[in-house]
Amino acid sequence: MDLDRLFKNFEVLQNWEDRYRFIIEMGKKIPPLDPSEKTEENRVHGCISTVHMVINVTADDPPRIHLIANSDAMIVNGLIAIMQIIYDGQSAAEIAAVDLDGIFRKLGLEGHLSPNRRNGFFAMAERLRSLSGQ
Repeated sequence: MDLDRLFKNFEVLQNWEDRYRFIIEMGKKIPPLDPSEKTEENRVHGCISTVHMVINVTADDPPRIHLIANSDAMIVNGLIAIMQIIYDGQSAAEIAAVDLDGIFRKLGLEGHLSPNRRNGFFAMAERLRSLSGQ
């Protein structure tokens, strides 16, 4: 799924209960993180839930980033899935140029996630930018 498709899916789902279910279903489809990568070094701080994140960097020119992350919370795994849609396969420069606040607003997440979940979402994005060298 790409970002345009995600926006369209959110437009079709008129109520937030359905959107939450959709986010959770997306989270069930993210690839698992290898247990050996669930280390303190890979932990995302700033999240209420436990989140571990690693990136793989391709040998392309420019190098592309592939995000792998998991959480112990289903809704957070859904937010990770959204983050993968936004960032996966991007270069470090493209990652730096993403208007995450704008995407967050366009999806309507700012009014429907708790401040702690919002802070955790942006902590994951900051960790990704840091890992990608931005």
